[in-house]
Amino acid sequence: MRQIKLPEDKEIWQEHLQERKNLFTGELFKETNKIINEVAEGGDKSLRELTEKFDGVVIDDFRVDTQSLAQNEIAADLLKALKKSKSQLEEFYRQQSKKQSWFSYRGNSFVGEQVTPLTRVGLYIPGGRAAYPSSVLMTAIPAQVAGVKELVAVTPPSSQGINPVTAKALDLCGVEEVYTLGGAQAIAALALGTETIKAVDKIVGPGNKYVTMAKKILYGQVDIDMLAGPSEVLIIADKNARPDFIAADLLAQAEHDPEARAVVVSPEPEILAETKQELEVQLKNLTTAATARQALKDYGLLLEVKDLNEAIAITNQYAPEHLEILTEEPLARAARIKNAGSIFLGNWTPEVLGDYLAGPNHVLPTAATARFSSGLGTEDFLKSSGLIYYDQQELAVDAREASLIAKAEGLPAHARAALIRLDSELAEGEKSR
Repeated sequence: MRQIKLPEDKEIWQEHLQERKNLFTGELFKETNKIINEVAEGGDKSLRELTEKFDGVVIDDFRVDTQSLAQNEIAADLLKALKKSKSQLEEFYRQQSKKQSWFSYRGNSFVGEQVTPLTRVGLYIPGGRAAYPSSVLMTAIPAQVAGVKELVAVTPPSSQGINPVTAKALDLCGVEEVYTLGGAQAIAALALGTETIKAVDKIVGPGNKYVTMAKKILYGQVDIDMLAGPSEVLIIADKNARPDFIAADLLAQAEHDPEARAVVVSPEPEILAETKQELEVQLKNLTTAATARQALKDYGLLLEVKDLNEAIAITNQYAPEHLEILTEEPLARAARIKNAGSIFLGNWTPEVLGDYLAGPNHVLPTAATARFSSGLGTEDFLKSSGLIYYDQQELAVDAREASLIAKAEGLPAHARAALIRLDSELAEGEKSR
């Protein structure tokens, strides 16, 4: 893990910032688009062929009998943990779900919004390297709290079927439509529909680069949550931070993926040096050490800055997916943070709590997109329609101004549509020509 210092190593820092944005190559687009086109043309047949090609699994019927999900046995303490996570997430999203229809009266007319939930949403639940029951909870629960009635889950297949913990999470959330499909072909099936799968209105959930590229290509035919890249954490640390805690949290991100990003920003060179030593100690006993070590080698940084003010400025520039503030008065520091997916305050709040059961979602913006986007929440599953009502009297107040603007834009039919309802105004206009 490289240790650098600003301003001396400014070029290295700038290179690190830039490479986070190089997620979507032309070759990736071509490969993914080819898969999408195969599904568009071949439907279910192509899904079977692509599943055998990419997952090595021969599947005749990729729809799962959801009645069988409840039959999966998992350890009692793990089941208790999943139920606690579900309960705490539901409580959080009930608090978050504040958006509702509203009206504002102007005399006898009114304007407002009619808020309605999406009808049908696809949940992408990753597989491959590990099972992710937490992604079931994090995607299904805010959708359900928002009022979505049809949830459709897809998850990569294996020769043993769905992982039992993932299956149990799907059962706990009451997801009634599940398919053993993964990768870009699963996204294409959800977006376009096939003989078996009815198209959805929106797709949410994290996935690999092919999943993300497929979402990017198909956006517009279907809505998506975000374009998520490799997982990342940035930790601001002062002299009160514990190097063993910092190292543990860096490794929690690094074990996700060889391309995961883990960064520490601190004005304390001793903290950075001790963290580097602690990483080696903890890596010795980590079963995922190979993946974590590769991520730290290629994308990890220990960044020394002059003070915490510079650390905060660097953080707002970086706009991390996960931000940990391990300093004195972390809440006061958080008030100065403008760009971050989720913020974790103090030595006793590891990012891992946000992954599983604290409340805020773990589907978060990466690669600096926290500058303009937020983590998944209930509002992502709602849409609004403007409501407008005028009576004849109130129309008379606004029609002439509307017609003037329409004429200025060169749209006479727009003007007529307003004035025709006021016969005298329209007649005067016709006479003056």
